[in-house]
Amino acid sequence: MHLGKSYTLPEFIIWSRRQLYALLACGALPIVLYQFLGLKWLSIPLSVVVLLGTATSFIVGFKNVQTYNRASEAQQVWTAILTGSRFLGVISRDFPAGPAAGRELILRHCAWLTALRYQLRTPKVWENADNISNVEYRKHYRVPEWEAPLEQELARYLPQAEIDTLMHAESKTSRLLGTQATTIKRLLETGEISNAFYMELGSSIRDAFEQQGRAERIKDYPYPRQYAVINKLFVRSFCVLLPFGILTEFEKLNDVVSGFMHGNMIWLVIPFSTMISWMYLALEQVGESTENPFEGSPNDVPIALICRKIERELMEMLGEKSPIPEPASPHGIVL
Repeated sequence: MHLGKSYTLPEFIIWSRRQLYALLACGALPIVLYQFLGLKWLSIPLSVVVLLGTATSFIVGFKNVQTYNRASEAQQVWTAILTGSRFLGVISRDFPAGPAAGRELILRHCAWLTALRYQLRTPKVWENADNISNVEYRKHYRVPEWEAPLEQELARYLPQAEIDTLMHAESKTSRLLGTQATTIKRLLETGEISNAFYMELGSSIRDAFEQQGRAERIKDYPYPRQYAVINKLFVRSFCVLLPFGILTEFEKLNDVVSGFMHGNMIWLVIPFSTMISWMYLALEQVGESTENPFEGSPNDVPIALICRKIERELMEMLGEKSPIPEPASPHGIVL
């Protein structure tokens, strides 16, 4: 997640430069056809372009609101996971069965957090992390889940026998929560915890399942494809038609200017159409980079950072003295 004050204009331009190249070509083509080949009939009434631009503005705005809502919900999910983890740490610290039993539950909870973040970072076909512009920007940050295998990370929390069984499970996160439930049931049956503790721990596991389900819904179900397609169609249609719509408007300016620009005002179609079209395309690109908040982009929820924060707090509650790895140092202002 970008944690600075803002992206800079050069960053935006470099990120979207391929679109700018295409827009410059789209702006130059109508001038060549109109000015040099004499195809005056190619000019489109400006009112048509304005109408299309208005419709495009609505649909782009609608998409960006919806994609922001997805990102906002993802942040809410992980805030709830952070809160629930702290609650688990507090009751495990005062565990009637002793610190060993509480430590087992805490370590398995950390394993669940690790398995969940690895699951959420698994690439999906509709995600945009592999777009060339996003791949180029990856030099500014790291994605820890793509650097080390899950089994290696789980070795910090679980015995090897449990890891071997877990790695064959279809849903590793659900298997870990199921094992957690089995453990607290065993503790209740052996009298190591009271019914009150059992109910609180059961509630904690239920909340973990709920937040996992919310995160999986965001990850596994994309922004509706029909809206995504119509958004791209509208934006690109507007960008192509805009230069044809303002040709005659700039040509009329030749009557009121003199000097070098007299007779050449039509060339201003290129920079102005590029600038206006770039605004629409940049908004669309921002929406695409926001709609999948777990894909591994600089606009994602920083789940690795949150998991490390949770782990450090839980171990401190248990009185652990062994050092816990710090989150990866940010490159610049992207975590």
